[in-house]
Amino acid sequence: MSGIKILSNRISVIFIIFLICCNYNNVWANNFISRGHYVIDLSQKLEWLTCPVGMIWKNKTCVGEALKLKFDEVDQVILQANQQLEGNWRLPKRQELEKLVCQECKKVKIISKIFPNTPPESFWTSEINQWQPKFMWTVNFFTGYTFGRFPGFIPNFIRLVRDR
Repeated sequence: MSGIKILSNRISVIFIIFLICCNYNNVWANNFISRGHYVIDLSQKLEWLTCPVGMIWKNKTCVGEALKLKFDEVDQVILQANQQLEGNWRLPKRQELEKLVCQECKKVKIISKIFPNTPPESFWTSEINQWQPKFMWTVNFFTGYTFGRFPGFIPNFIRLVRDR
């Protein structure tokens, strides 16, 4: 009798895991609340700018042209964002930006309903590659992969974040 109960519990656990896996993308998408020019990330307790730097929020989408900037230009952008948008905006850490990657998404590896018109290219993180200190970590929204081989003089896109 106890063997049947153990088997029943294991089947229940497997079934629950299966249901969670089938609904993974919806659960992931539900971790975000759009607030116009910024998005609340409930899972990481962060607020993301909806648009990459250079684009503006207009008519419920990001318009304009995202800017590629060298790493030494980032501090000026952050200063300007903090003055214009209030708050303590910053570059995301590598793991924070990686959590925006949507492997199931087709053209751009980010949920475009939440982050519209994101360029399918690399975005700066705030982290230096510890194994190669001349290089910074980036997250690529075309492949969904992280790379630690960009020197600061090669321009990349920027998406700012602040702690909630």
